[in-house]
Amino acid sequence: MAELHLIRHGQASFGAENYDRLSDIGTRQARWLGEYFADSKLCFDRVVIGTMRRHRQTADAILEGLGSPVVEMTQHAGLNEYDFDALYRAAGDDNPALSALAQGTKRDFYVGLKQVLHLWSEDRLPGPVPETWQQFQGHVRDARLAIQRGGGQRVLLVSSGGPIAVVAQQVLQAPDATAIALNMQMRNSSVCQYFFNADAMSLASFNCVPHLDRPERREFVTYG
Repeated sequence: MAELHLIRHGQASFGAENYDRLSDIGTRQARWLGEYFADSKLCFDRVVIGTMRRHRQTADAILEGLGSPVVEMTQHAGLNEYDFDALYRAAGDDNPALSALAQGTKRDFYVGLKQVLHLWSEDRLPGPVPETWQQFQGHVRDARLAIQRGGGQRVLLVSSGGPIAVVAQQVLQAPDATAIALNMQMRNSSVCQYFFNADAMSLASFNCVPHLDRPERREFVTYG
């Protein structure tokens, strides 16, 4: 079977005007991951990313650290993250407590986001949403199947926490609540390893950060 390394992007720019770009820490995380792959003698014959800026920046930094020759990248919009700001807005005035959490600390934001995601998955957000939870699930499924059927013996894939959690949910045939719980645990630049062929995919490891697993790098473990 072929091997898939599914990576969450490095730390993005939470609180900045444009979230969709890596912070300096995020770039460092991704470069260290590439160096870890190089030390492990791993190379990739296929690279797939979402269409978001942070996905491309993460892939570029990984390949820089890997010292890899130029590898053609393909993009699939099904690997893109849901619009969490739009989902918060869809919670509307009916949920003033959620609105307050959205304007609070980073921890407050993610506490509220977990509640918003449960409402979204149950079709209970009162306002308009860019896509339903079921549509989001379908986009991720389309991307996963395209990757399974696209060839390559060792594939590097860069995406975001939401799609990565849904891939695990779909592979494990778990309930929606599992996807949301996994999403809240995803670490920046973490690695999920799968084995796959055109018809099946199996999970080998989830949310690992071996490139940060040393005392001097523990402070670089981030979640946003």
